[in-house]
Amino acid sequence: MDFDALREAIASDNPGRARPALASLVEATPEQAEPLLLLGLQQNDMLLRQLSCSGLGHKPTPAGWEPLVHALQNDPEVAVRAEAANALVSHGLERAWPLLIEAFEREQEWLLRCSVLSAVAEHPDVQAESLLRLAQLAIADADGTVRVGGAEILGRLVREADPASPSAEQARAELRRLQQDADHRVVAAALNGLQH
Repeated sequence: MDFDALREAIASDNPGRARPALASLVEATPEQAEPLLLLGLQQNDMLLRQLSCSGLGHKPTPAGWEPLVHALQNDPEVAVRAEAANALVSHGLERAWPLLIEAFEREQEWLLRCSVLSAVAEHPDVQAESLLRLAQLAIADADGTVRVGGAEILGRLVREADPASPSAEQARAELRRLQQDADHRVVAAALNGLQH
């Protein structure tokens, strides 16, 4: 791979050249890709920044952490912030969790919220209390898609947590309440979650 040519293409501010150059980094090692992904994160093109976040998630390196945090907290485009949230989880859920929950509470954007939900929902290391907190925030959302995500997480808690635990009890109570939701998708997710 000609990394000098790739660097020049990514920095060109020409999406037609920069995007394929970034995409070709899939073959590179994390160490080779890192400086070019960080460069992509600094460009004006929104999709380029989004792809760079995704790349930093697929090829996590210590130097990628701070730029991803900065993107999550400061990028003007919600799609980039959502991709950064997703990528931070690849650095370890425990480390990313405080940032994810803060972003979820701060932002009303459904795209970011759904990105956090999907990054956390199936993660093997997530704690039941954390899942419950995230689900409760999600089911209070005005957006039906976000509430469905919250209901699905509650369903996971009912399935996987100790049935006598406070988290599982609370999850069952929330799912029963969601059977009255105005959105039929939320009701379906709640019924599904209670069938375990």
